[in-house]
Amino acid sequence: MSCLPVLHKHVYYVAYASNPRVRRAYGKQMKDLAMTHLSDAQFYDRLAPVPDFARLADPACFARVPNDWVLGTADIVDSTGEIACGRYKTVNMVGAAVISAMTNAMGGRAFPFVFGGDGAGFAVPPEHEATARDTLAALRRWAEEELSIELRAALVTVERVRRAGHDLLVARHAASPGVDYAMFSGGGLAWAETAMKAGSSLVPPASPGVQPDLTGLSCRWSNARACNGMILSLVAEPAPGAPVGSFQRVARHITALSEGLSRAGHPLPEAGPPITWPPPGLTLDAHVSRKGGNLMLHRARLLGQNLLIWLLFRTGIRLGRFEPDHYARAVSQNADFRKMDDGLKMTLDCDDATRARIEAALEEARAAGLIRYGLHVQDEAMVTCFVPSAMTDDHVHFVDGAAGGYARAAAAMRG
Repeated sequence: MSCLPVLHKHVYYVAYASNPRVRRAYGKQMKDLAMTHLSDAQFYDRLAPVPDFARLADPACFARVPNDWVLGTADIVDSTGEIACGRYKTVNMVGAAVISAMTNAMGGRAFPFVFGGDGAGFAVPPEHEATARDTLAALRRWAEEELSIELRAALVTVERVRRAGHDLLVARHAASPGVDYAMFSGGGLAWAETAMKAGSSLVPPASPGVQPDLTGLSCRWSNARACNGMILSLVAEPAPGAPVGSFQRVARHITALSEGLSRAGHPLPEAGPPITWPPPGLTLDAHVSRKGGNLMLHRARLLGQNLLIWLLFRTGIRLGRFEPDHYARAVSQNADFRKMDDGLKMTLDCDDATRARIEAALEEARAAGLIRYGLHVQDEAMVTCFVPSAMTDDHVHFVDGAAGGYARAAAAMRG
């Protein structure tokens, strides 16, 4: 079992789910990794994805990011104000653009990242620091010039995070056999975001006209309406000074409550989110993909392309190797509707009774001084997509509430 960390993720997904011996070996592997300081560029590649989200409440699933790696953070200044102006789809798109641009800049190489609704965080090996800096600089300039959004961005070494008294650990969650997402713990990401907002280690914007590579970023799906009564956005994080391990116990309990919902509260239909023509995000898509071209002409081209796409999904007709029904199901399977990033974030299709149980558990933990939390309720969930290729199953889809989601839940934090 010594080669377990580098098993192909599809093989490991099946083995983990069906073989207790593999699960035991995985636990030992992760404990060993947590005590070992891996310092090479293959650190993330060595981590085996965990299919069972509930297991991510176990600290043994996380490994320490090497000291010489670089942690990047980005968020939108006054995202609350932008949301109040009805621009949450734009806010989500800019947050997802950070991940899209970094993935393209890294040539498709796997690296840990997390989408936060109005921003994103990621970590890369030291040899990619300059790439990350240039990409963040280009993103800041693009967001301002193209969308009139002020994007903040910063880079800091993991060593500095630890000198500040925090840690940065990461795990991989296999949302499906085709896609896995990074999960962060240790307090380092939250500290870096706070430091960025205070003006520390900021990356200045690039020169006027410089643009990031956002190939594959899109928002063609329509919002998905709640089937169980509401879309519940949940944000919870450890309270300052909370006993070690207390947050993990709370997260495990909240996850268990959500597991009682249909499909664990997955907010996208199993057959995929709805698609309409013209798509609601058409103009935003044009801003993202025009690459300096004429906006109205590019919008007209996208209108024609989306008509073909809509017809394919409406009829289910296969075009070459592209199977619309299979792709739509994969969108749902691959969606990141729950995550750990120094806390717990969930976008749940939730009923009243489960919401009451979740809120009661969160409030009890808050009153005990263990957590801070925020909730926000809306009628729909939205999805923002990064699709390097529609012919493979490794496309990623970022889910959030459609009326403020994580940003509004974070703004309503109690603690």
